[in-house]
Amino acid sequence: MAFEGLTEKLSAAFKKLRGKGRVTEADVKTAMREIRLALLEADVSYKVVKDFIRTTTDRCVGADVLESLTPAQMIVKIVNEELTRLMGSENQKLTTNPKGPTVIMLVGLQGAGKTTNGGKLAGLLKKQGKRPLLVACDIYRPAAIEQLCVVGKKLDIPVFQMGKTNPVDIAKAGVRHAETHGNDVVLLDTAGRLHIDEQLMDELKNIKAAVAPSEILLVVDAMTGQDAVNAAQSFNEWLDITGVILTKLDGDARGGAALSVRAVTGKPIKFAGQGEKLDQIEPFHPERMASRILGMGDVLTLIEKAEAAMDEKKAMELEKKLRSSKFTLADYYDQLLQLKSMGSMQDMLAMMPGMGSMKNVQLDEKALVRTEAIIQSMTPAERDNPACLNHNRKRRIAAGSGTKVEDVNKLLKQFEMMQNLMRQMTGPGASKKMKKKARQFGGMPGMGGLGGMPGGFRF
Repeated sequence: MAFEGLTEKLSAAFKKLRGKGRVTEADVKTAMREIRLALLEADVSYKVVKDFIRTTTDRCVGADVLESLTPAQMIVKIVNEELTRLMGSENQKLTTNPKGPTVIMLVGLQGAGKTTNGGKLAGLLKKQGKRPLLVACDIYRPAAIEQLCVVGKKLDIPVFQMGKTNPVDIAKAGVRHAETHGNDVVLLDTAGRLHIDEQLMDELKNIKAAVAPSEILLVVDAMTGQDAVNAAQSFNEWLDITGVILTKLDGDARGGAALSVRAVTGKPIKFAGQGEKLDQIEPFHPERMASRILGMGDVLTLIEKAEAAMDEKKAMELEKKLRSSKFTLADYYDQLLQLKSMGSMQDMLAMMPGMGSMKNVQLDEKALVRTEAIIQSMTPAERDNPACLNHNRKRRIAAGSGTKVEDVNKLLKQFEMMQNLMRQMTGPGASKKMKKKARQFGGMPGMGGLGGMPGGFRF
């Protein structure tokens, strides 16, 4: 994650405060110096850092904090609130046009990821029941139109293009096409440049005047640091953007753009790109991002990912099996596939409170692949009744999956542990809260307790 280094340094500063029974004003100022350095090293704008530290310090040296029984916790709470405020306080939804297609104009420098993230956003809107149309307005970059067509085909979303004609005419014709073909959202993939220039901005201003977009979203590469903030400031001055899509937040960049762009432009970050796959975009929630930066996890996003990955019909069937203790390796395999669709194990671990900054946690991502291969090498009868697996059968399964008999035994042990866990969570003696948790996560391996995760994690 982009904020890994920042999270580590902030955690170290707070750890020193927690080690004190009583916190003085001098302790607060020492901690704030460390936080200031951590933010500057994360490439946050100097002015933004200065204002943030001043406001946070003023709140932290108040009597309510210094005289509190848990002053360190109060300081963490204040820093969390100020980080949230810095990034916009709450998620800002897209503005829609009630009288016709909602036109979303995607702008940004070349290489920021407009085409890919325009496709990602279109895919997200499609999942929400919209009928998006992608419009190819970038006539300058080689293969830009072809790239958009490929993205549209993968997502099964129509792409409107007129070749290398006037981009303003393409935008207007794209909106007319949407009106006549029932598309309620139009996403304009506009041209970018390697740097801000007047010709680019004039073209974008002409497109804006021609189609009156409901949203002008600036696509910003989080890995470019302060350059991203400078670009955001320039685009906002020329076009009066309505929001930002922050890309590559899953990289190892310092992430200062996320903490600076809202303060510098006054415009909200509406979406964040978290990977290269076309489904890896999500609404930007400042309060959740602040919690992740402080190593407090992001349980709400984790639950949303689990719910999105879960097949509702299969979840109902699984619940019945759990109640009747008929949870088999075939069901375990189905859950494994849904777990894989949620993304990287390391990313999910970072969303769990207290786990994001733990450097000594090692996740074996390949364990999921091995588990899948082992289960696929079993016969249907063996998946339904693992008790029949004698040594010869295990040797055959190991050979068929390219693993060792020890790996097969390890999987069977994990499966047994999962069965016992689910019996406890759904049995007669289980509390209502425990049963609700089992239904919510559907027994997904690793959810509701990472101990059952194939491959698990180790310290």
